[in-house]
Amino acid sequence: MKSTFLLSVATLAASISVPAADHVLHSFKKLHLDKYYWSEGANFGDLNRDGKPDAISGPYWWEGPRFEKRHELYPPTTTFTLKKADGTDEKLPGFEGVFGKKNAYSTDNFFTFVHDFNGDGWNDVLTFGLPGTPAYLYLNPQGKEQHWERHTVFDAVDNESPTFADLTGDGRPEIICNSDGTFGYAAPDWKNVTAKWPFVSISGKGPWGNFNHGLGLGDVNGDGRMDVLERGAWWEQPKAGSASATWTRHPAAFSPGGGAQMFAYDVNGDGLNDVITSVAAHGYGLGWYEQLRAKDADGHPQFKTHVFMNKEPSENRYGVAFSQLHAVELVDVDGDGLKDIVTGKCFWAHGPAGDPDPTAPAVLYWFQLVRGAGGKVDWVPHLIDDDSGVGRQIGVADVNGDGKPDLIIGNKKGTYVFLHETRKVSHEEWTKAQPTVKYSAAGDLQLKFDEVIQRTGPPRPNTPSPQAIPAK
Repeated sequence: MKSTFLLSVATLAASISVPAADHVLHSFKKLHLDKYYWSEGANFGDLNRDGKPDAISGPYWWEGPRFEKRHELYPPTTTFTLKKADGTDEKLPGFEGVFGKKNAYSTDNFFTFVHDFNGDGWNDVLTFGLPGTPAYLYLNPQGKEQHWERHTVFDAVDNESPTFADLTGDGRPEIICNSDGTFGYAAPDWKNVTAKWPFVSISGKGPWGNFNHGLGLGDVNGDGRMDVLERGAWWEQPKAGSASATWTRHPAAFSPGGGAQMFAYDVNGDGLNDVITSVAAHGYGLGWYEQLRAKDADGHPQFKTHVFMNKEPSENRYGVAFSQLHAVELVDVDGDGLKDIVTGKCFWAHGPAGDPDPTAPAVLYWFQLVRGAGGKVDWVPHLIDDDSGVGRQIGVADVNGDGKPDLIIGNKKGTYVFLHETRKVSHEEWTKAQPTVKYSAAGDLQLKFDEVIQRTGPPRPNTPSPQAIPAK
């Protein structure tokens, strides 16, 4: 059994510390925009051209920055019937979520993205639903109070963490996902954005089904081109004009249990991009994968695993542990120039009994990246809220122009906005508010695939272990 012992804050400060001048406390004001379940994701974007980000979740959008006036993107006609204790039925709006008694999904809306697709100066909305369902483009009616014109632009967006970003480097975003057993991206004809978007496969066909977990992008090898990250490897983007359309797959067990969004970011400041993600979206674990200077026999990067939060409180320096990290975001929360992790517990990801600890508090955290001497790294946990959690997507924007990132969540508890607030405090008050280090030996767990299965249960269907996927 791994030994643990209490470590004083003074001992921690000797190795990793926050500058004494930074006597600022960060907190978040919680707004519950809707109590019903409409979407597993939500986002911000300026939809009415007033220069202020609005909130978008499911069929609704709210005018920012006060979020008091609500509009409809499309008809909110979905309802579910709740069987009450007295035997009577009650019809409630939305999909069956926190008010229900069984597992259900907002099948038509898991992810939301904002972009001016047709170049008319008004931002439009793109949504993905349950894995394997279409991507819908909703065209902005240019301020008219009406439902937005919907177009099916892609038939089947697979993966539980698809995204919308500029992968190819052409300055325009693409849908990045799995589809029909391959990794790839879909982009429109920008002169005819409502037509079906063709899919470009970057891989051969493999065992990647609708519910494959873990996906992201970033420049892993520092060649200036975005690569695709998946739970069992990273896919190297070839040079422009390359004769091969298939990208090179480099096996790496980033997330053996299948995590959430994935990011390439230089965590320890050594000039090499590392990989950040959750270990198991339906289990436990949050970690970063350190890119080493030593290469493998083929000259490709190798990675060292650092899991700094897991199933047991003793596996985290601060005693923090929670399950179902199904959404992860990377953003500089405290304005120190380093990107921090925002994540939380996905409330009822598989319903009220489908995953470990489904009834535990639906927490939302930000983990502050702190760099110390000699490449030491700490991720300091700060609780944002204990009764909201995450869905499949975390939206981030500065909604009130104060230079601080705000958050939006959509899940089975409804839609939440968290407004970032700060206040200057004395050194004594600041010190008292910091999380207490409890276990010095926690972290840097080298989890093998079999250990993840023991902790979290088997992967979802069509999500094989990395060892089962042949290298290209």
